[in-house]
Amino acid sequence: MYQTLRTCLLSNARCWDADSTRSCQDLFERLDTNKDGKVDVAELRAGLKEMGIFRQGAAQKIVSSGDQNKDGSLDLNEFSKYMKEHEKKLLLTFKSLDRNNDGRIDASEIQQSLAELGMDISKENALKILQSMDNDGTMTVDWNEWREHFLLCPAHNLEEIIRYWKHSSVLDIGDSLAIPDEFTEEEKNSGRWWKHLAAGAVAGAVSRTGTAPLDRMKVFMQVHSSKTNPISLGGGFKQMIIEGGLTSLWRGNGINVLKIAPETAIKFMAYEQYKKLLSSEGKTIETHKRFMAGSLAGATAQTAIYPMEVLKTRLTLRKTGQYSGMFDCAKKILRKEGVKAFYKGYIPNLVGIIPYAGIDLAVYETLKNTWLSYHPDSPNPGVLVLVACGTMSSTCGQLASYPLALVRTRMQAQASLDASDQSSMTSLMKKVVAKDGFFGLYRGILPNFMKVIPAVSISYVVYEYMKTGLGISK
Repeated sequence: MYQTLRTCLLSNARCWDADSTRSCQDLFERLDTNKDGKVDVAELRAGLKEMGIFRQGAAQKIVSSGDQNKDGSLDLNEFSKYMKEHEKKLLLTFKSLDRNNDGRIDASEIQQSLAELGMDISKENALKILQSMDNDGTMTVDWNEWREHFLLCPAHNLEEIIRYWKHSSVLDIGDSLAIPDEFTEEEKNSGRWWKHLAAGAVAGAVSRTGTAPLDRMKVFMQVHSSKTNPISLGGGFKQMIIEGGLTSLWRGNGINVLKIAPETAIKFMAYEQYKKLLSSEGKTIETHKRFMAGSLAGATAQTAIYPMEVLKTRLTLRKTGQYSGMFDCAKKILRKEGVKAFYKGYIPNLVGIIPYAGIDLAVYETLKNTWLSYHPDSPNPGVLVLVACGTMSSTCGQLASYPLALVRTRMQAQASLDASDQSSMTSLMKKVVAKDGFFGLYRGILPNFMKVIPAVSISYVVYEYMKTGLGISK
């Protein structure tokens, strides 16, 4: 029924030539269910749903793009103008994909176009993308099929359509080592990028605050737990509450939240600069160079905010009355230990970025592609699938990089010792293995795993609400 209705409504709804005004008006009248001469977001969303088009934020974006008088809805004139411009852009994109100018797009042309934009996909995945648009079973897509598929999708240029095919999500689990999100040129020029970053920062702040007790327990176990001094989850929480009360479970959370904004901003700006340096002028950056740019951006951001990481560890582990706040902590460290103390553990932290980001990205893409292989009719996985993929991939990334995280935390915590008692990254790792065995490198991983699902869930929900509040989503 969905396909029949879509074909009926969209196949003749061309608005970009002078002879098809009536067809565009017919589509408008079908969408205008309350017959007030205007189509608002709710009506458009209902119309899209009725036609089987489930695209997050599409209705809001279409109305925002075509709403010239800013009344929150589209009249027939605004709707016709939007559709006319949108179809022209879709036609240009179709022609850019149609390499041999035969009026049809095949899988090899999709594969070639994406490769030039830095996305190497298999023939199978190119066929899946093609099948989602191929209505007549010819394994090619003509202009009418292309137009019908994207007519009521706000994506029009190739980069936006790739984002629709690929999809990305912002998930904060308290370990900001992943590759930064990318934004289209339209998002950059319109200023929507900073709203996405702001939404992500607020989501991260709420998420980290919600899971702060588990994060403090992780750090507590990383530093103090051993074979001779085992600390259980229940025993650790009891010990912390007896020492400092219930609010002590949130020690270190203030600076953990405070460092989100500068880290996100530096990472984003550095990522854009590294992409420019690594790519040829006028050409799109390849996948491996994009990963390299992301890793370098993460390293740059971590270098800039690393003193805050040290402060976070010290404040998390502090005893009642040891510091009056983050500034007092910073002053005491500077006075007693010098500037070098603010970069203890820096090397294992930096080394840990590559396995975390690389495995996180690789597992995410593998899981998503596996899902797609079982659902060939849907090139765009749903929200739950993407959140599940993100949760599992970040867990795998943490497994790979956790020993380095443990060594980093111990080095940060032992910065107050005399220089003769302090260990290097390799010697500290050897000491842990010699004393507690290989699994000693994974002390505290249980509370770390326990916080992943609630952190991802809180982060996603708050992010979606923030996007709505900032006007960048439905």
